[in-house]
Amino acid sequence: MSIRIAIADDEGVVRAGLRMILEAEDDLQVAGEAADGAEAIEVVRRTKPDVALMDIRMPGTDGITAARTLTSEGTDTRIVMLTTFDQDEYLYEALRAGTSGFLLKAAPPEQLVAAIRTVAAGDALLAPAVTRRVIEAFADRGGPPAKDLSAAVEELTARELEVLTHLARGESNAEIARAFVVEESTVKTHVARVLMKLGLRDRIQAVVFAYESGLVRAGEGNAAAGGDAYSSSPPQLS
Repeated sequence: MSIRIAIADDEGVVRAGLRMILEAEDDLQVAGEAADGAEAIEVVRRTKPDVALMDIRMPGTDGITAARTLTSEGTDTRIVMLTTFDQDEYLYEALRAGTSGFLLKAAPPEQLVAAIRTVAAGDALLAPAVTRRVIEAFADRGGPPAKDLSAAVEELTARELEVLTHLARGESNAEIARAFVVEESTVKTHVARVLMKLGLRDRIQAVVFAYESGLVRAGEGNAAAGGDAYSSSPPQLS
């Protein structure tokens, strides 16, 4: 079956370029386009795409506000933010809005296509360099945790807490498996249980939870495991 995609960007040339790349693939179909956040909300509501590519900065209603509106409505559409590194101050808020990850506008076409398929399959993704910038930006804010999430944390077992801490450091399942000396399938089971108990959509939301609950604090661990750029395929965080 085709993966249906909505594109939201205020630059027509960007939308045209994305459409050309995506529709060159047999399994991808552009369901609609939007030039601002308000229009993006209506397009997603009307067309119900599998994935929405959403520019962070758009006139009027921006991408973060549009994403927050859609996720609060319980949309099944997975939202991926289109970003450049000079927009770091917006990235953490986009994560909190319930997005499934980020794509750099400069990413090669093959990585864009692979990322769409990854997110449509229910996974989340972040370029490692973006992961580092997001976590560092949040850690630099200092102060107490944003929310009292201690009750939710108490639902986790000791091993699940360890897994959540490693997730917040940006580690992959394979890296966590090596640290625990267990099979990767065991780690995947732990991750699934963490997400289920905390009511989280994906590993990106687990990172947000870990920092907002105070479970992980500034300077703890490496938030950019895996390097500073996309590998041959987009890093999957689930």
